[in-house]
Amino acid sequence: MIPYATPARMEAASGAVKQTLTRRKSIPSQPVRMSAHYASDEPLQTHAEVFYLQKQIQAQTPMVVVLMDGQRVEGCIEWYDSNALKVRGKTRVLVYKSAIKYMYKLGEPGMEKTYSSGG
Repeated sequence: MIPYATPARMEAASGAVKQTLTRRKSIPSQPVRMSAHYASDEPLQTHAEVFYLQKQIQAQTPMVVVLMDGQRVEGCIEWYDSNALKVRGKTRVLVYKSAIKYMYKLGEPGMEKTYSSGG
């Protein structure tokens, strides 16, 4: 049996909604945590970056790191952490990962032409 919408029921329902809305306004907003998997502030990682960097470090592969402002840093990656790379070329340079636009292996066929044209 379906209950009919009587004026008394409508008034009671609207009062409950008003109470809920005023109660929600008084509760301070809290950050939402979806699950324990997202509990840390670290982004979800596939470890592909870690594997690639370790491989280049062990092989001492000459790399070109292109920064956001267009500067190029050439050299071998000595070490890395979650925020930076240390590149050994003519000098040793600490490069923040947030400043890196892209990187590639020095002398890789086609890379010089592709990326030097403003890409």
